[in-house]
Amino acid sequence: MVNEAVLQTDAMDELVREAVFGQGQTKDHAQWLLWEIGQAAGVRPSSIHDLYLARGRGKTHGFTVPAINVRGMAYDTARAVFRTAVKQKAGAFIVEIARSEIAYTDQRPREYVAVMLAAALREGFRGPLFVQGDHFQVNAKKFAVDRRGEVAAVKQLAQEAIAAGFFNIDVDTSTLVDISLATLDEQQRLNYQTAVDIARYIREIEPDGITISVGGEIGEVGASNSTVPELRAYMDGFNATLKERTGATAEGLSKISVQTGTTHGGVCLPDGTIADVKLDLNVLEQLSKVARDDYQLAGAVQHGASTLPDSAFDNFPRVEAAEIHLATNFQNILYDHMPDALRSRIYQWLDENAKDERKPKDSDDQFYYKTRKKALGPFKRDIWDMPESVKSDLATVYDKTFGFLFEQLRVSNTADTVTRFVKAPTMHRAPGAPVAVHAAPDDAEAGE
Repeated sequence: MVNEAVLQTDAMDELVREAVFGQGQTKDHAQWLLWEIGQAAGVRPSSIHDLYLARGRGKTHGFTVPAINVRGMAYDTARAVFRTAVKQKAGAFIVEIARSEIAYTDQRPREYVAVMLAAALREGFRGPLFVQGDHFQVNAKKFAVDRRGEVAAVKQLAQEAIAAGFFNIDVDTSTLVDISLATLDEQQRLNYQTAVDIARYIREIEPDGITISVGGEIGEVGASNSTVPELRAYMDGFNATLKERTGATAEGLSKISVQTGTTHGGVCLPDGTIADVKLDLNVLEQLSKVARDDYQLAGAVQHGASTLPDSAFDNFPRVEAAEIHLATNFQNILYDHMPDALRSRIYQWLDENAKDERKPKDSDDQFYYKTRKKALGPFKRDIWDMPESVKSDLATVYDKTFGFLFEQLRVSNTADTVTRFVKAPTMHRAPGAPVAVHAAPDDAEAGE
């Protein structure tokens, strides 16, 4: 029996703090307790896979799922996300963190899931909770030196994430695309073959009752715009390789990430303003249509979109984009509203600890804008402990921001649509133990 009233009090704030800053068994127990409360209350980590396949079959449409990277002040930021979802009866949204973000924000997967659960419970959200591993990316330079080792590192992170409750994984091997090769298949081959390798591993270890939503990527964000022939080369190669290695019944991708003109974080100009983005919505619409019609995917995924102008967002559901990734603007809001003294301390820390990343022509504004994400981990407790007046101001801005985005992306009133297609099984676990995933195969460390 769950006492709903207690969940929405300071007691939840104290519990999640232990899940983040506690030590040893105290931290483990707090994380376990949040998991079990979520199971009992009906806030269960889930896969969006079946909703996306339903979209690929034309069973639902008309909205674009926001995938929200919660980096700094994670609990309070996520609370604003879930407050918005409750107010607007939204269910089709994702909270996510990328491979790189896990490192520099000091948020390992089990902690991240615990914080998202706590935020949802605190705000009275009920329903499937979509937690996603964003850009589980193969580093091209490390891959060139040690192919097996780099792929194994991504697999190891996937195992940790899935065991924590990440049931949505974006496999990003687009870094391996080589446009100097003669044909599109040759350009994409290393991309799709490596993606199949990692996707197979994910399928082998996914928990019973869960089909993890796996996404692929054909064009690295910030590079040249993707094309329909590139999408076909990747998808045809991926599906053929998957069938060859696993058989005709193997579950494939649910979505495909593409490049249409954006850049992660936007481009900061010397005066600190963000450059205009030339977003090609026609390309996004064409790619989404081909992904649905020919490959039964949910559609195309747009990355690097949070710094777009407000007028851009209602275009995404209009062109039937499946998903949009949003991150940097929420970080910008955090830095704009934090106390001056704390921001100054962070910038002093960056002057010493990120100085190697400063380019000769960088202005101070450009340098801090590009590197300040790296301070979110070292200053996690300081940010968590900002004065309540500051947090209140931030909550007001975040509520307005997420409310606007949910409306523009047409995810209001999608809670019923989600529960129609997504079944979130109950998954209990022992204190200190992970979700029961299948054992990793003997060759788990190897990249094919």
